[in-house]
Amino acid sequence: MKKKYKYLSLLLISLVVFSCGEKDTTRHNDTMVDSIADEAEASRVIDSLPEITEENHDSMMDMFFGKPKYRVRSIGILVYNGCNILDVMGPRYILGQIMGAKTRLVALEPGVVKTTSGIQIIPDTVKDSVDKLDILVIPGGFRGTIKNVYDEQLHEWIRKIDKTTFYTASVCTGGWVLGATGLLKGRKATTNWYNAEEMMEKYGAEFVKKRYVQDGKYWTAAGVTAGMDMSLAILNDILGKDYTQGVMLDMEYDPHPPIKGGTPDKTGIVMRYMMKSMYDAGVEPLIDSLETAKKLRMELP
Repeated sequence: MKKKYKYLSLLLISLVVFSCGEKDTTRHNDTMVDSIADEAEASRVIDSLPEITEENHDSMMDMFFGKPKYRVRSIGILVYNGCNILDVMGPRYILGQIMGAKTRLVALEPGVVKTTSGIQIIPDTVKDSVDKLDILVIPGGFRGTIKNVYDEQLHEWIRKIDKTTFYTASVCTGGWVLGATGLLKGRKATTNWYNAEEMMEKYGAEFVKKRYVQDGKYWTAAGVTAGMDMSLAILNDILGKDYTQGVMLDMEYDPHPPIKGGTPDKTGIVMRYMMKSMYDAGVEPLIDSLETAKKLRMELP
């Protein structure tokens, strides 16, 4: 454990001090990172460091980056059959860089989870074993996500966990599930581009066409890859620009797609129509059947 902390902490410190540029003066002021002027000084500072252990980890990180906004200790990312692998693993990788925090994949029930791409996930735990989290992330997907929109037991668990969180977040159509809990009512939010405004209005939220949206402790991301940008923004909110730049450099995160695209506004009319028609064919019949089943349950004595 001590070796792990020393390696990870020194790696991140090295990344940050050598890439140190414009200062973040909004928070984490007067940190050691801010005061380092050049590479020679950075090298002297690193050489003089005591060994970073689990016991002194927090104080060492505070010395370099300033006190975090919150002491995040527990992160849970919901996983279920039919979730999108990148909705899960983008936030898992980035938020997993919060040192001192335990990040777990939380399943609805025991067993292997199969994602939309067929990749299987072995969860760390199940929701009934989790009573509180500092950060909760709800990923999207396809059929499994839509079914979760109608899963009241899941909604009750999310609402219970939400009472304990610093951050409650969703990625892509995970915003539909979060919306169905009632937690987005009266708030600004975003989600996957497909029927986005309609779906957010359905749950009493105001749709904002942005990559990610923060409203209080609630963070929502647009489709799939937007979950990584949102997670970096959450990381920045907790630990500041220097720490976040270190993680971005570790990922070498600097997207440059080969062509314009990725949003409806940047996609050709024909392709946009084809994609929406394909989604309609899969989504509408499933929602209709689930709405019918919901009405029948409500009519039962």
